[in-house]
Amino acid sequence: MTTSPLVLGPMMRYVDETSASIWVETRGDSRVSVRAGDRSWEARTFAVHGHHYALVEADGMEPGSVLPYTLDINDEQVWPVPDSGFPPPVIATLKPGKPLRLAYGSCRTSVPHDATGNRTHGVDSLRAYALAMASDADLPWPDLVAFLGDQVYADLTSEQMQEFIRARRDIEAPPGEELKDYEEYAHLYNLAWSDPANRWLLSTLPSVMIFDDHDIRDDWNASLSWKQKMEATSWWHGRIVSGLASYWVYQHLGNLSPQERHDDAVWQLIAGHRSEAEPDVSAELDSFAERADRDPESYRWSFCRDFGDTRLIVVDSRAARNLDPEARALLDDDEMAWLDGRMRGGFRHLLVATSLPFLLPMGLHHVESWNEALSEGAWGKRPARAGEKLRQAVDLEHWAAFQKSFRQVALMAAEVADGKRGTSPDTVTFLSGDVHFSYVAEVVRSSGSRIIQAVCSPIRNPLPRLMRYFGAVMAYGLASPVGALVARSARVPDPPFRWKRVEGPWFNNNLAGLEVVPEGLKLWWQTGVVDAGDELHPRLEQVTSVTVASREEGRRPPAGRGLDRPHRRAEQT
Repeated sequence: MTTSPLVLGPMMRYVDETSASIWVETRGDSRVSVRAGDRSWEARTFAVHGHHYALVEADGMEPGSVLPYTLDINDEQVWPVPDSGFPPPVIATLKPGKPLRLAYGSCRTSVPHDATGNRTHGVDSLRAYALAMASDADLPWPDLVAFLGDQVYADLTSEQMQEFIRARRDIEAPPGEELKDYEEYAHLYNLAWSDPANRWLLSTLPSVMIFDDHDIRDDWNASLSWKQKMEATSWWHGRIVSGLASYWVYQHLGNLSPQERHDDAVWQLIAGHRSEAEPDVSAELDSFAERADRDPESYRWSFCRDFGDTRLIVVDSRAARNLDPEARALLDDDEMAWLDGRMRGGFRHLLVATSLPFLLPMGLHHVESWNEALSEGAWGKRPARAGEKLRQAVDLEHWAAFQKSFRQVALMAAEVADGKRGTSPDTVTFLSGDVHFSYVAEVVRSSGSRIIQAVCSPIRNPLPRLMRYFGAVMAYGLASPVGALVARSARVPDPPFRWKRVEGPWFNNNLAGLEVVPEGLKLWWQTGVVDAGDELHPRLEQVTSVTVASREEGRRPPAGRGLDRPHRRAEQT
C-alpha cells in the first residue's frame, strides 16, 4: 500500500469574507496546492524538528461562497480521500450580515472510539457532531468552532501515546509517561486529529484554538511556587519549549489573520525564505518559545475577531500570568491593557472566550479567593504553605484565585454592560471550559446589558461519578455560605457583583452551540449517544438549550427570567 504524502490535515483555520487559511502536515519537503472551482493557491512547506508543514492562503474569493476544494501535494491529489464516505470538504467564506453561529467546547482526550474508549472516556462529542454534519443535510453548520483549551493532554497520556514513548526512550525515567520533546507532541497531535470523522470536520469547518494547562501540564502557571518546582526538574525546560513551539505550529498559527501572520516574527522567517530548500525554523522557533515562557509580554497568544454585530475576544489565561507575589495577576499589565482596549460596546453581543470560567459557581469562587489570600500569607507563613499545597492539589487557580485580575475584568464587563464603553450590547457573554461540568450563570443586575457565563466542558473527558457529587457539593451546596465566611475571614472583599446559577451543572461530554437570533442569544449543548452497541456511529442528542432574551432599552427582567429552556436531557447528580 502506498503511503500518502499527507500526514495530518487539511485543517480549515482562519476564514473571513474573501480568504481562507488551510493548514497541513506533510511527509516531506513539498509543494502544497489547494484547488477550488477554477482557482488554485500554493505554498511551500517549512520544517520543524524533522516535521513538515504548510499553510495555504486561498484569497480573492467572493463573500458568502461555498466552494468544494481538493488538496494536492507535489501535484498528487491527497484530499479528499477516495471513497471516504464523507461529503466533499468546502471553503465557506463569511457572508456579510449573517448572524454568527458558533460551536465551542474544551477538554478532549484522544483514545480509541471503541467500546473500551467509550466506557472509560465517554462518546466523543466532536466526533458525534462530525457524523451528524456529514449525514444530516438539514443540520445548519456553524461558521466557526472554538476549542477552549486542553485540545491535547501532554501529562495524562493514553496507552497509544505511551506505546510511542516506550519505543523511543525509557518511560521509567523522568518525565515518565508525560511528553518530553517536540517529536512526542507531534505524535500526540496526530492521535488527536487523525480519526476520519474528526479529520473531515476539521477540513471543512473553520476553527480557532486557545490552550489551557493540560496542553502543557496540569496547573501550568498556577503560582510562582509551582513554576519554581517545575524549573528545578531536569526535564521542564525541554517540555515548555517543545510545548509552546508545537502549540504555535499546530494551534496558534491557524488563529492568525493574513495581516497578523505578516506581523508575526516567526512567520516572517518562513514567508521571507527564498532559497531552493524548504526553510527549517527549528532553532528560531525553540528560541521564540523559550523567550515567550521567560518573558510573557514578548508575545501575545490572545486574539480578537469581529463577525458583523458580534465581537469574539479569545483570552490567554495561562501564559500571560504574572506570578510575582507582589504583582500577582492572571493577565499581566500588557495583556490586561490589550483586553481593556477590546472590551467595548457598539456590538449586539460581546463574547469573551477564556478557557477558565470567569464566573465560577459562587461557593467555589469564595473558596478560591480565600485560598489565594491564604497562600499569599494572610494567616502567616505556615498556613500559606498549607494553602499552596491545597491550591495545587485541587486546582484552585481560576480567575477567582487571581482577585486583582478578576476585579479588573469584572469592572470592564460592567462598564460595557452599562454603556460606559460605547453603546451597550444585549449581552456580555463569557464562554469557557476546563471544569468538566457545564452550566449557565447570570449576574444579578437591575439595568444594563445581561452578563452571562456559559461553560461547556468536557468534549470527551468526563469526571468519575464520585467526583461529580463532590464537585456539585463544592459548587452549589454549603460551599457558598461557608466559602463567603472563610473568604471574609481572610479579608477578601466581596465580589463587585453577585451572580446566580441559571442552568446546570450537567456532566455529559458536550459540544455547545451558540447562535445570534432575532430574540436574543440562543445556546445549546449536544452529546453523542450510542444505540445498540454501534460504538462507531453515535447519534447527536441535545442535552439542554437556553435562550438569553434581548432586553428593551432601560428594562430587563431579573436574572433567570427571560431565559427560555425548551428542552432538557442532562446527566446530573
